[in-house]
Amino acid sequence: MTTIDPTILWTVIIGLAIGSFGLRFAFIGLMANRTMPAWLMRHLRYTAVAIIPALVAPLVAWPTPTGGVTSLPHLLAAGVTLAVGLLSKNVLAAMAGGGATLFGLLYLFG
Repeated sequence: MTTIDPTILWTVIIGLAIGSFGLRFAFIGLMANRTMPAWLMRHLRYTAVAIIPALVAPLVAWPTPTGGVTSLPHLLAAGVTLAVGLLSKNVLAAMAGGGATLFGLLYLFG
């Protein structure tokens, strides 16, 4: 196991904190009393919807339990989740359907 130099670690942590604050301040601090254009508000509405797929996609394509090798149960569960979500327009139903599919396929195929 390799150790990270504490100076480099804290430099990265502080740099990320400053960058995160800067991004938030750009919207909250600088735009707080201004009306944003309609086109920007329309695009910002989809930000939250894009975050979950961005977090989940690497876990589907390269699942940790398989050592980073793509597996059929994970891909099928993602497909079922997408299909249930599109058909039902219900996030909880999509998550339940995908979870049940993944659990069932992992139980069947080991």
